[in-house]
Amino acid sequence: MMYLSTSLLNPYNNKMKQGTILKTFFSRFLILILNFGLVIYSTNTWGSEGKGTISLMVADLTMISFFANVFVGSSMSYFAKRFRTEEILPFAYLWSVLMGMAIPIFFSFTHAPEYYGYLIILSVLSSLLSANVNLFVGQQNIRMFNLYTVLQQIIHIVFIIIIVYLVKIASVNAYFMAQISCFGLLFAISSFQLLKGCAFKNISFRKKVGYQLFDYGWKTQVSAFLQFLNYRLSFYFLEYFKGITSVGIFSVGIAFSEAVWTVSRSLSVVLYSEVVNNNNPYEAVEKTKVSLKVSFWISLLFILIMLIIPAQVYAWIFGKDFSRTKEIVLLLSPGILAIAVSNIIGYYFAGINKLRILNVKSLIGLVFTVISSFYVIPKWGITGACIVTSISYCLSSGILFWRFYQITEFRVSDFMLSNTDMNLLLNKVLKKK
Repeated sequence: MMYLSTSLLNPYNNKMKQGTILKTFFSRFLILILNFGLVIYSTNTWGSEGKGTISLMVADLTMISFFANVFVGSSMSYFAKRFRTEEILPFAYLWSVLMGMAIPIFFSFTHAPEYYGYLIILSVLSSLLSANVNLFVGQQNIRMFNLYTVLQQIIHIVFIIIIVYLVKIASVNAYFMAQISCFGLLFAISSFQLLKGCAFKNISFRKKVGYQLFDYGWKTQVSAFLQFLNYRLSFYFLEYFKGITSVGIFSVGIAFSEAVWTVSRSLSVVLYSEVVNNNNPYEAVEKTKVSLKVSFWISLLFILIMLIIPAQVYAWIFGKDFSRTKEIVLLLSPGILAIAVSNIIGYYFAGINKLRILNVKSLIGLVFTVISSFYVIPKWGITGACIVTSISYCLSSGILFWRFYQITEFRVSDFMLSNTDMNLLLNKVLKKK
């Protein structure tokens, strides 16, 4: 058993850049702290209704990003070293503008977003910035990826402070205006970094490049979009059946879910960057299993800490409207843990271009969410939304586990940290320090 554990970690240490995972984790952890600071400020400044408005706007923006990400998402990472930057960025930028304008117009006929103008600008700018950031991932420049993900939070907060306390705009408009300013600034800086090394005479729209970007991108985004609906469809059901205030309350519990996923997302970004640039299938599987076990135990620890915190503390931090936050986290916790681990496996399948299973698991989870939400949420409200969401997470994650262990050998050690594993991880941390 000791030999197996060592063999899992050695490829990981030999091939991955020293400290990359640690840096990515710390950057995600910093993002988590900043994001919760923003959540606390939003709930106390604009209340549950204002937080609900922000959550729905963010949900709309995220939904639009899935259409944009056909070209600006994982396609940018996957083809970064297969084609020249001058060949893939033009497609990404053009697609960002088209989708950023077209999808909000479509939304205006379906549910008429309250902040329609802001939505269009945010959609375009966030897509343009995503293209640049995902290109850094494909170039294995994880340092720049980490920097820009952290700066998105820091600069957003700085602009909120400026707009609220200096410009004196105290409404929820300040949140969106600050976000626009943040995205615009970071896009300009990242574009300068990427384009300064490009030869503008080589910029082109080759049909072959566009086709491959689209073919890979739409397959990954179908799965991502379906999974997003699993994550956020409850918001829309809650708004329809119980009002926007319930969305604001429920969204804080969801924020805790995404906080726990900080670990798996940190590991996943590095894993994906390594897998798409590695032709050794054995190493890819072994790295995935190491990431899987680390994500499982750290995520479980975070969940236990959140459940130990008294309910009164949540109400004190977020406001009296959010006294049910601990109950929401408790009901969501099985699904939170399942997604935290299955995220790792999902990025493995994306990295080896096996996308069908991602679509299948997301579709099954979505069908369950839609059917059960019509019956459960009207009757039980927020509690029902938690139950539906958690079961959906577990169901879709279970399908990924099943498929992964069909093509690999399952061992109990895949979820157990041995003494050798702990020593190697500690050595990595201490060496970095």
